[in-house]
Amino acid sequence: MAPVLDVVVPVHNEEADLEPCLRRLHAHLTEHLPYPFRITVAENASTDATGEIASRVAAELGDVDVLVLTQPGRGRALRTAWLRSDADVLVYMDVDLSTDLAALLPLVAPLISGHSDLAIGTRLSPSSRVVRGLKREVISRSYNLLLRRTLATSLSDAQCGFKAIRADVARRLLPLVEDTGWFFDTELLVLAERSGLRIHEVPVDWIDDPDSRVDIVATARADLAGIARMLRAFAGGRLPVADLRAQIGRRPLPDPVPGVPAGLVGQLVRFAVIGMLSTLAYLAIFVLLRGSVGAQAANLSALLLTAVANTAANRRITFGVRGAAGAARAQFQGLVVFALGLGLTSGSLAVLHAVDPAPARSTEVLLLVAANAAATLLRFLLLRGWVFRTRRTPARLPTPADGTPAVLEMETAR
Repeated sequence: MAPVLDVVVPVHNEEADLEPCLRRLHAHLTEHLPYPFRITVAENASTDATGEIASRVAAELGDVDVLVLTQPGRGRALRTAWLRSDADVLVYMDVDLSTDLAALLPLVAPLISGHSDLAIGTRLSPSSRVVRGLKREVISRSYNLLLRRTLATSLSDAQCGFKAIRADVARRLLPLVEDTGWFFDTELLVLAERSGLRIHEVPVDWIDDPDSRVDIVATARADLAGIARMLRAFAGGRLPVADLRAQIGRRPLPDPVPGVPAGLVGQLVRFAVIGMLSTLAYLAIFVLLRGSVGAQAANLSALLLTAVANTAANRRITFGVRGAAGAARAQFQGLVVFALGLGLTSGSLAVLHAVDPAPARSTEVLLLVAANAAATLLRFLLLRGWVFRTRRTPARLPTPADGTPAVLEMETAR
């Protein structure tokens, strides 16, 4: 019977740590894991007795497999072991077992249930408990900050040696991952996130291994090269992120605000609520700036600030459009709508000042409320009919028995 879980431990010249690691890991899985499991030792080009120790312990314990590779590289070992596995969920952990094994079941449970696609341990969560030196702490936080700024990832700890992935997801993503060393799992995670997959993060307790032999300088150089390579691949369209998102990414919820009516009525309700909040914010900003920059400049600033936030809120909440695709275009079109609203409100102010060069502040505010009401109606019509207009795209159904392709027209947000 195929195991539910395959825990892969990549090793290279680990003769001192391997046996106690395997015995401790096997005992924990046997006692605490309610699923069939396998431990795979991915021995990659060791020059010491690591291979012999792995084979001896595997023969004694059972549920332990040894995979021997002739080339070194953590990423290469993981890719090979995961792609050959027949388990449903694939796990990776470092041989030093720095991560508390109590986090293993919370790591894999969301993948077994189908709730998530990948899972990672994080040492940088406020609830994580970590023991390590200042140097490693600074390096880890700096690396993850660099990833967030360059590759726009939201992951808190990309390099923690404690990860899991569903096997069906691994088979789709691994052929696209190029790195064979330490950048391998970062590349996999960024690709998964860009593809719209759900990544579950588990706070872990972690104690630094003082005998770690990772070459920090060489690893940092390789990581920087990997980041640059991924940026070029995304910019050049070499990675099929859009196709992956369409095929295996998580779909938007059918109704982003439960309990609010769907269709035109529901959109009007959601748009009205967002509009009221935007108007309050607009008026507060206008009154705040009016005394220092003048009426027209205050109006422009207030409209611009609230327009960007309003477009983003309506995109997600009113019209149910999620994900990064098309967000920039929607903001550009929203600014066009903003310009029309600016024309209405600025024109109203210009007419008022032509009639009365020094109107009362209350008169200005009342006029702007009326002008904004007209601009709001125009904004809803343009957002619904232009910016977030639905278009029909053909979706192929399974071919009927007569061999005639069936096509279904589906409404999707542009």
